[in-house]
Amino acid sequence: MSSLLKKVSVDMIEIILENAFEWLVVVDDEGIIIYINDNYCRFLEVERDKAIGSHVTNVIENTRMHIVAESGKEEVADLQYIKGNYMIANRIPILVDGKVIGAFGSVIFRDTSEWMQMSSHVKNMMSKIQSYIQDINTGVKYSLNDIIGESPGMNELKDKAQMIAPSDISILIRGESGTGKELFAHSIHQLSERSGQPFIKVNCAAIPEQLLESELFGYEEGAFTGAKKGGKKGKFQLAHKGTLFLDEIGDMPLNMQAKLLRVLQEGEVEAVGSTRVQNVDVRIIAATNRPLEKMMEEKRFRSDLYYRINVIPFQIPPLRERKDDIETLASFFLEKSTKSSGKRIKDFDQEVMRIFLSYSWPGNLRELENVIHASTYLTNGSTISLQSLPTYMKSGNVYGVGSKTLKEILEETEKSVLTQSLQAQPDKRKAAKSLGISKSSMYEKLNKYGLL
Repeated sequence: MSSLLKKVSVDMIEIILENAFEWLVVVDDEGIIIYINDNYCRFLEVERDKAIGSHVTNVIENTRMHIVAESGKEEVADLQYIKGNYMIANRIPILVDGKVIGAFGSVIFRDTSEWMQMSSHVKNMMSKIQSYIQDINTGVKYSLNDIIGESPGMNELKDKAQMIAPSDISILIRGESGTGKELFAHSIHQLSERSGQPFIKVNCAAIPEQLLESELFGYEEGAFTGAKKGGKKGKFQLAHKGTLFLDEIGDMPLNMQAKLLRVLQEGEVEAVGSTRVQNVDVRIIAATNRPLEKMMEEKRFRSDLYYRINVIPFQIPPLRERKDDIETLASFFLEKSTKSSGKRIKDFDQEVMRIFLSYSWPGNLRELENVIHASTYLTNGSTISLQSLPTYMKSGNVYGVGSKTLKEILEETEKSVLTQSLQAQPDKRKAAKSLGISKSSMYEKLNKYGLL
């Protein structure tokens, strides 16, 4: 070993030790510090001259360096609590001629957040080779690599997802219908420390109010007429140790909001018909396209629940604000559609792409995918042409000022908006909600324009 260091001076070795590790300490066989680098001393807020010569337990909190120097057994990637943070440290015995003469220790990650961020990055890399490793069925369908787009706003959101994924804080994903909120929810879970645990989704708008409590918290046998024998676990129990995705949380009834808040605060649930509480460890990711701030003013959404779930706001931009991504997304959806349809379509006519880039896309990604999928079946050649697009897209947004009355222009515009809304969201009740009109008004207008 000494021959390898013949050309390395003492000064060089000292520079290497000061810089090769962020924090480094060396003790003799009795646990006395014989070397500690300056970075470590600054963190511990001790003078190096006073640290050297002291027993390691008098300088470093919760240390095990003296134990390793005595036992000769290495400790790798061990958690050590120092000054309010968990560090990840290595402790290696120093052996000379088979005898332990001391030990050296190094801190790899200064706190667990550094480790978690690295872990998140590794998981993101692993997801890229997902098809080559065994698939664990935890309910996750998407990873960050399934989110198409390289516009500045989307890259910023992807970076943010990787930063917040390792923590357990609640996340509220905001965005219009069809922007990809669920994709981000799946991706954040997949990158988190809970990735090996269940990912459970609940659509708060799709479950009838009278069933929502039993769906979330479960029920005991005999709790109500029709209850299953043996009872049933709720979504919270199923998501224990994992992530619960509360989609469309803005549509949750007020009485359920109060019960949800209590569970989030106490960390325990009580099944319907039971007098026994169950502890649950669940991370919450919620999503909505509703104006929660306005709903709080109108007393339709609890402010205490809002602040509980909105620890980290996460706003996904609509497609009309992601023009740079439209060509990439269109190519992706075209490839997906041609695979399912068996058609041999390779591209879009320039006029089609011009319309795509100028169109407002009220239905966002969902509408773009539906338009391309429908156009695939209406195309006979190798490219999607203008004739293959839906009629409402070919007409454009040009108003016939001068040749038509204001009433005619308004009616044509209203009909176009209704048509676009139904293209993006076939469910008339949801389409009405997205337009901010009642269900009865929606049917009146659809009947007026012959769209029923």
